[in-house]
Amino acid sequence: MTIRIKTLIHKPNRIILRLALPGILAAAVTLLAADSAATNNSEHAHDGHGSAAPAKLVQIVRDATQQFTDVNAAAAANYQPLFGCVSGPDQGAMGVHYINLTLYGAGAIDSSKPQALIYEPSNGALRLVGVEFIADAATWMKTHSSPPMLEGQAFQFVNSPNRYGLPAFFELHVWAWRDNPNGAFVDWNTRVSCEGQ
Repeated sequence: MTIRIKTLIHKPNRIILRLALPGILAAAVTLLAADSAATNNSEHAHDGHGSAAPAKLVQIVRDATQQFTDVNAAAAANYQPLFGCVSGPDQGAMGVHYINLTLYGAGAIDSSKPQALIYEPSNGALRLVGVEFIADAATWMKTHSSPPMLEGQAFQFVNSPNRYGLPAFFELHVWAWRDNPNGAFVDWNTRVSCEGQ
């Protein structure tokens, strides 16, 4: 009697295993293929200028900020330096942010009008390296149901308190004038330094 019960218990398990195994293997192959494609897409998205979407936004920003390669033009357009030169402990730097407080206060995102221009100090001069789009989180969420996106790029949320002493905000860096080996939209650029002040 004991042998029959074991046979009855083990036999259905083997049948189920035989039926389920091809499905499990097929699912595993599909997941591996999807993971490989996602990894490749992610690598292309972080190449900076390597994929169509980043290249489009980078080019839009370059076209819109060409006039600000001279920091005096930025000052004339109501951009002012705030926070000094921002650098990380080991991730590179951001540089000196020249912020247009009127654009920041408007609570709108326009790819041709960044709220901040970012300059790298070098031998007493400032060189434009990128921009930052910034939206006050409370102001943005009054009229939107989700964080900002620009040309397919999601903004990062920076909570308060933060190193800038600002209320919570959304931000997106675009390294349009200095290549970033970690990607065109990463906060810290290892090719930017505050040492040249």
